[in-house]
This record gives sequence, C-alpha cells and structure tokens, in this order.
Amino acid sequence: MELQQLRYVVAVAETNSFTRAAERCLVVQSALSHQIARLERELGAKLFERTSRRVRLTQAGAAFLPAARQCLDAAERAAAEVAAAVGEVRGRLAVGLIPTVAAVDLPAALRDFRERYPHVRVSLGVGASDDLVEQVRVGAIDVAFLGLPTTAHPQGVAAHILARDRLVAVVAPAHPLAGEPSVTLARLAEEVFVDLPAGTAGRAQTDQAFAAAGLTRDVAFEVTNADLMARLVQQNLGVSMFASNYVPRLTDVTTIPVPDAPGRVEYLVWNRAGRSPAASAFLDILAIPVDRPE
Repeated sequence: MELQQLRYVVAVAETNSFTRAAERCLVVQSALSHQIARLERELGAKLFERTSRRVRLTQAGAAFLPAARQCLDAAERAAAEVAAAVGEVRGRLAVGLIPTVAAVDLPAALRDFRERYPHVRVSLGVGASDDLVEQVRVGAIDVAFLGLPTTAHPQGVAAHILARDRLVAVVAPAHPLAGEPSVTLARLAEEVFVDLPAGTAGRAQTDQAFAAAGLTRDVAFEVTNADLMARLVQQNLGVSMFASNYVPRLTDVTTIPVPDAPGRVEYLVWNRAGRSPAASAFLDILAIPVDRPE
C-alpha cells in the first residue's frame, strides 16, 4: 500500500468523481483509476461503487477512509518534523475561528506568518467555539480562536486569554433606541433579536445575562454569520449584541452601551498533547507564551 494510493482514495471520496480527483492530484484519470483498482485488489474489497452518473464509497470504503486520512496526516507531519529539524517549517496549519474574532488582526498575523514561513499551507475554518475546542482536542485543527462567556473555560486543550470584553447593543440607525446614550437589558428584552443559534457559546453569553436578570427575549432570527446578522440589523429586522471590540468593523449600524451587558473572553487554544512545527511557529508569531497556558 502506497501513500499515493491513499491520496487518490481520499481525493475521490472528497470529490465524488474520478475525473475531479485526477485533476486535484495532477495525474491522468487512467493512472488514478489503475492505482485505486490495484489497491482494491490488495485489500480484497471494492472501495467505491461506480456508475455512469456517480461515484460513492462502499461500506468497506467508508471504513477505510478514516485510516487513510490518518496515514496521510502522519506522513505529512513526519515530513514537517524532518524539515523543522533542519531549520525549515513546512506542512499544514489548520486554524479555526469564530466569526467575530476581534482580539487579533488575523489577516495581518497570517501575512506575517506567510512571509516568514512560505512553505506552510494554511487552511481556515469558521465554527462555533465548542466545536472548535473539540476539533483542537482531537487534532483535526491546530489552533482555534474562541469567544466564551466569562463563566466558561476551554476544557481538554491548552488555552491563552487574548482579551476580555463586554457586549454592546447594535441597532439600525432608524431604530427608536439609536439616539439613546445607553440601554439596559430590561429595555432590550422588549425588542426582537437577531442572534447566534441556541446552544452555541456565543449565544450563551447573552442568554445567561438575560436569564440572570430574570428576563426573557424574542430571538426571531438565528444566524451563524456575523456579517449577515449585521445586515439583518441594518434592515431593522431586530436588534443584536456584539463584542465592543468587534463593532468597529460593522457599517450602517448604531451601537449603544449596555451598563449590565454580559462579558466575553477571547481565547486562543491549541492541542495540549503536542504541536506541529507550523502550529508552534504560528504561536510564536502571535507571541503566545505556550509554556504558561492559562
């Protein structure tokens, strides 16, 4: 069994097409098909069901795929470790982030990282804080930027606090509250809200604050994208709450201080069991004290 064969299997599984997999792997389709057929003979099982209209994994293929990915990841990490041993950082850096990262200018940090380590491939994925913590814990991604309520702390990973902040109300310029110098949670509870989905760490910040004050509110729109949340607010479909450090990035909305607003803590987390050379280099770019996790 060869690594190239594993790469071909993963490519076909991810594209559901031998043609697109061959294009991704920069080989002719006949060569890719031949190698997969050879691997199937070695394994004694078909990995894909092929018809004129689609390609999909067989039961054996679905069982084989996770191990194939693990082998490729291990080979990639081994190559990266060898490169690091001779002073060169290579490999992959997988970064997860919430939609409202504000404590770090991430594009600028990635620019500096890319200038210093041009041979590292970077992948970025947006998600909810709880999901990102789990992905870091199991090694699916290298580092993640989180936003959590002040009552929560990342579990099972190494963590560093980037910033502490409070939320502010965000309304349309035409909203009746737009001219107010401040607004309380009790007054906001009378409004229709645009917020993150229930159950997410970002939503928990506001849910916990309203619950602690004995208040309920109407969340009419649940949105996973911060820009879309702001656009709905712009259309006066509801009010929302964002971290004060993030709102300067929004346009055509009005922000209002909330004296009893919930707080938020932004974290950077990484795998407690070990870091790839690329992850260590990225933490160094950000000047994170990795030997003293918080």
